[in-house]
Amino acid sequence: MQADLPLAGPAPAGFMGLVARMGAFALTILVILLGFSLLSWTIILRKYLTLREIESQSRAFVAFFRKSPRLSEVNTYCEHYRHTPLTGLFAAGYQELNAQLQSLGEKRGGANPGGHPVLNDRGLEAIQRALQRASAAEASILERSMSWLASTATVTPFIGLLGTVVGIINAFQGLGMEKTASIQAVAPGIAEALVATAAGLFAAIPAVLAYNQFVHRIREVAAEMDDFAAEFMSLVERSFS
Repeated sequence: MQADLPLAGPAPAGFMGLVARMGAFALTILVILLGFSLLSWTIILRKYLTLREIESQSRAFVAFFRKSPRLSEVNTYCEHYRHTPLTGLFAAGYQELNAQLQSLGEKRGGANPGGHPVLNDRGLEAIQRALQRASAAEASILERSMSWLASTATVTPFIGLLGTVVGIINAFQGLGMEKTASIQAVAPGIAEALVATAAGLFAAIPAVLAYNQFVHRIREVAAEMDDFAAEFMSLVERSFS
């Protein structure tokens, strides 16, 4: 005698089972949190690769800058180190230096062409300002997309909490319509509601960790830019003052 076969498979269990039983509002919350999480992870990966490339090229560029005998040679090879913000600082300082030397030569009317050019305090301050502007611009580029990570870390737990609160309200409303109340009746609804909180934390925790790490590394890059600007100014002062 053959055993009777079940007419339908068992209901899905675990996380996927909870998701399958969710209502439209809870699913909308999960989709929003999934979008935040995917975009956050994309930013994390790109920012990590960018900062790693900056760290590698910055060391190489500083070493080349220190051993090069002429600033014009460094300017020629800046394209090989375009991923480090130090080349942006150098280009800004080098262009302003050439502009100041050209202006100085025009004021002298070409007299004493073989003489050593000497920059005054005003010229040195102009180069310093050019370096500061370039440093601010490079810092702005480094901080790009960081606000999204901060927003993800701040907002997603509250979005998940909103889904949980609405889910619990719905669960207790359904329980109030029943003639008998039991933990078996309310537990599935509460479990489904808590999935939203878990999803919010899943999106927020990596964003918090990545944001703090990237802020620390961006500060290190900013300190390197300050050190390079000071080194560039010291070289200019020794050579042209």
